[in-house]
Amino acid sequence: MKLLQRLRNHVPSREQIAHNRWLSWLRPWLQHPKLWHWSRRGVAMGVSLGVFFGLLIPIAQIPLSVAAAVVMRANIPTAVASTLVSNPVTFGPIYYGAYRLGVWVTGSKERPKSLDLQNPQHTVAPEDVSFWQRITNLGKPLLVGLSITAVLVGLLTYGLISLIWRWRTMLKRRSRIRQNATSKVLP
Repeated sequence: MKLLQRLRNHVPSREQIAHNRWLSWLRPWLQHPKLWHWSRRGVAMGVSLGVFFGLLIPIAQIPLSVAAAVVMRANIPTAVASTLVSNPVTFGPIYYGAYRLGVWVTGSKERPKSLDLQNPQHTVAPEDVSFWQRITNLGKPLLVGLSITAVLVGLLTYGLISLIWRWRTMLKRRSRIRQNATSKVLP
């Protein structure tokens, strides 16, 4: 089975997306044929939108990528499937890398993990700080790092898919020309 066919088998169908309870408000717009067509621009835009929202936000990635795909007339199935770039396995490394990038870009100093939020001079045991407080301590560096990562990887994905698509089209065209040339030469 070819790679493209395998990918199409794992991509949600038009009916699955249209009947999703989170996407019911988009149902009138989901009927546009460009949203389901497998073209170079539509697929590249769909994947880049999915990767962008998959990297940028931890929740509601699929509804936001579908909404953006509807507005930008991108391929919806690829937008939905590519949000899976962030999953339970990749979530930790993505967010850690984005945080480190954000610290580097903003120039902020990393805070000690055991810092008391009410009294910065007083340190507490790490188990006394709640999970939500630890997440909010990451703040600006994480947001900046995620934004930069999402934009750059989204743009890189668009360019890479467009390049690969054009390369495959060129190879198919050359192959077809060679086949036509050899069939004309042979009696």
